[in-house]
Amino acid sequence: MNKNNPGVALVTGASSGIGRAAAKALQNAGFRVFGTSRRATAQSIDGMTMLVCDVTDDESVAKLVDEVMAKAGRIDLLVNNAGIGLLGGAEESSMAQAQALFDVNVFGVLRVTRAVLPIMRHQRKGRIVNLSSVQGFIPAPYFALYASTKHAIEGYSESLDHELRPFGIRVVLVEPAYTRTSFEDNLARPDQLLDIYDSARARMNLAVRKAMEKGDAPEVVAKTVLAAATDPAPKSRYAAGKMARQVSFLRRFVPASAFDKSLRKQLGLPV
Repeated sequence: MNKNNPGVALVTGASSGIGRAAAKALQNAGFRVFGTSRRATAQSIDGMTMLVCDVTDDESVAKLVDEVMAKAGRIDLLVNNAGIGLLGGAEESSMAQAQALFDVNVFGVLRVTRAVLPIMRHQRKGRIVNLSSVQGFIPAPYFALYASTKHAIEGYSESLDHELRPFGIRVVLVEPAYTRTSFEDNLARPDQLLDIYDSARARMNLAVRKAMEKGDAPEVVAKTVLAAATDPAPKSRYAAGKMARQVSFLRRFVPASAFDKSLRKQLGLPV
């Protein structure tokens, strides 16, 4: 692999939004791109080969990796993008709903990564880009379960990176803020709604909708994914977009009490 032919990329959740934009950016940079969707779609989108994969199913993930290897013979880059959201009070979700969320957002990443790692270790080369969020390092009221999955991915990614460096493999994080995708429309709702949270949940829904309208285009995040995938001296994490960079800076340097007060004020919560 070289600068003109960076290799083979596998992007999960590539049928729309950030995944689609990232796949296109990687393809424009010279990668041969395989994208996944949970349901069957066109076999090729803009020159990208689309394959079906349910990241919550071991056999589906194994079949995906076998298909990519049969067609391309290697995997140089894995972008773990597939994920779902959930907005509501933490106690409004049943354990089954919480487990289903973690099965996609956390264990889905683990499944695909574990399936790809033997290939990358054999190649003595590879890059894994995990899509996190600013909610992976800040509090996220009414997104507590979703934020927990992203916090888990942050810890997993940084730890795994240290394990894999001896094999020529690096693991990095991309952390977007609000992005103009269908994320808000596709947010799961709690399966055990409690009246006491109705007002706050409605305010948060409105806040998310307004933030999405002003959010970054998916191409902004895609540009960051490309940078994270090709950086010759990769960093642990890459903030995607102006807001994400600002939040990252504030989280690191603003006193905890001041950050807490500002967060509650912005979300319309009693200070």
